[in-house]
Amino acid sequence: MELNYQKCAEEIFDTLGGKDNIVSAAHCATRLRLVIADNSKVDLKTLENVEGVQGVFNSAGQLQIIIGTGTVNKVYDEFIKVSGATVASKEEAKAAAASQMPWWRQLIKTLGDVFVPILPAIVAAGLMMGLVEALGKAIPTFASTDWYAFLDMAANTSFAFLPVLVAVSAAQVFGGNIFLGAVIGLMMVHPALTNGWNAGNGYDVWYLFGNLFKIGNYTLGQVNQLGYQGHVIPVVISVYLMSKLEIKLHKIVPEMIDLFVTPLTTVLVTALATFMVIGPVFSTLETWVLSAATILVTNPFGALAMGAIYPITVVMGLHHMYNTIELGMLSTGALNTWMPIASAANFAQFGACLAVGIKTKDAKRKTVAIPSALSASLGITEPAIFGVNLRLMKPFVFAAIGGAVGALVGAIFQIGATANGVTGIPGYLIASNPLTYTILLVVSFGVSFLLTIFFWKDDEVATTEETNTAAVKEVIPDEVVITTEAGTIKAPVNGKIIPASQIPDPVFAEETMGKSVGIQPTDGNVYAPFDGTVMMLFPTKHAIGLKSNDGMEVLIHIGVDTVQMNGDGFEAFVKQDNVIHAGDKLIHFDQNKIAKANHPDTVIVVLTNSSQYNTINKVA
Repeated sequence: MELNYQKCAEEIFDTLGGKDNIVSAAHCATRLRLVIADNSKVDLKTLENVEGVQGVFNSAGQLQIIIGTGTVNKVYDEFIKVSGATVASKEEAKAAAASQMPWWRQLIKTLGDVFVPILPAIVAAGLMMGLVEALGKAIPTFASTDWYAFLDMAANTSFAFLPVLVAVSAAQVFGGNIFLGAVIGLMMVHPALTNGWNAGNGYDVWYLFGNLFKIGNYTLGQVNQLGYQGHVIPVVISVYLMSKLEIKLHKIVPEMIDLFVTPLTTVLVTALATFMVIGPVFSTLETWVLSAATILVTNPFGALAMGAIYPITVVMGLHHMYNTIELGMLSTGALNTWMPIASAANFAQFGACLAVGIKTKDAKRKTVAIPSALSASLGITEPAIFGVNLRLMKPFVFAAIGGAVGALVGAIFQIGATANGVTGIPGYLIASNPLTYTILLVVSFGVSFLLTIFFWKDDEVATTEETNTAAVKEVIPDEVVITTEAGTIKAPVNGKIIPASQIPDPVFAEETMGKSVGIQPTDGNVYAPFDGTVMMLFPTKHAIGLKSNDGMEVLIHIGVDTVQMNGDGFEAFVKQDNVIHAGDKLIHFDQNKIAKANHPDTVIVVLTNSSQYNTINKVA
């Protein structure tokens, strides 16, 4: 059955804590991306169970609601109408979200924004390098041909000039001129400098200010004639400085000379800062970090720990920081040994999610789990993590165990990759050894799949997904209680229908307000008796006025004298002027609280415009 987009949007909005709690709204291909002022006001449990919502998670400062391709845009349009939220582009939503992050999250997000756009170039280069190397080994004579030399040159270009790619992307992120950024990147790998990979063979030094200001073996103003091939962090910091300086100069330099003064000053100052301070300091720090990371992931115990932790960093939105480490490894000419850890963790999510999809008897959960599992097998794990495994918790834990064991296998077999950006099944394209990579995937999948199959129970109530009452399945009443020539009115609550004369209130018993019936409720849920709109909702939520699309006006009054309860025990799921559909939940009331207040809980249904109809038939 096709999703009711309007109803889905309304139910999502009702969980978000009001219009003032929504900073902005955008959407991508699969999910709503909302920036929320106060996340504590969001009713996540109710939101996760809205029909059409496949998963909910917070990432990068956004509340991201997974709805699905081809559907999210329609729900988004209805959501904007319902909420009146500020429409934002995906980039604007990201900017709004970033402004609310702590500084360390903003730093990690910035690194992701810099490196993610250049991944296609790195992936293409890595695939080509793997292909060329494989052909050279399979056909030894091919390694001495011009074709081999040409393809090898083409494959190495992205890594040889990686600082240039990073500089252009960083300038775009920081708001600087991308061509000035490219100049800084090119400067750092200029052929006049000793290639950074040959630093061990020695290099010359420029003394820009003579031998003045000497501190030990270092002279202030000393510039090492050394390129920064294989480094990325110094480039990012240099271009950040360049961008901020350029923006500042544009504001203070007169327009008449801005075109000449600003670029010249920006490039010269940035170049001096880069080669005298930023480059030497941060390239050293980067080398230390990469060395530590390499030791960590090639050590079986370190790999085991990172395989378990990896999905947690995905949940926290921190996984983009790994691009920096992977690119650093690749830029030195070494294999990317971080990729097997990511691949093991992601394929383990596939195993756990598929096990849930196979084992569960819940139709909605199955329809979410199977496609999400297939997506995870291709390295896209968000639907599996946030839509299934994390919500049920045990499968997420089992996937972490599977990822840890798989990463251990990767370290033992010393698996690596010639590029980054792909994991799972597509990872075969860049894996250093397809056979051992297959073992890694099988182990990761097998451990998480079997643990989930044997130790997760479909009827378990997960604390992150269900409330204690969620196991009680709601039954929407379908019995017609009033019929007119215009249409029918269904019972809004489950229970025993009684004639108006038995309603314990003389006003309703005498049908002073219109033709009426009473219902002795068996549960505390009030549902829409037809398609229409909400005309009025009492502040105490004990009564609601509705109008059908056919023109029938109905008052649903919960209990007798319950207005005295001042709303205690009543919860409304709709607001005035909301559009409703037959079966939509309107109000929940607590029968125990009504009883303790010594009020009858009889629900009264009144056709308030009875005089407009010639024929009115009541079931009682």
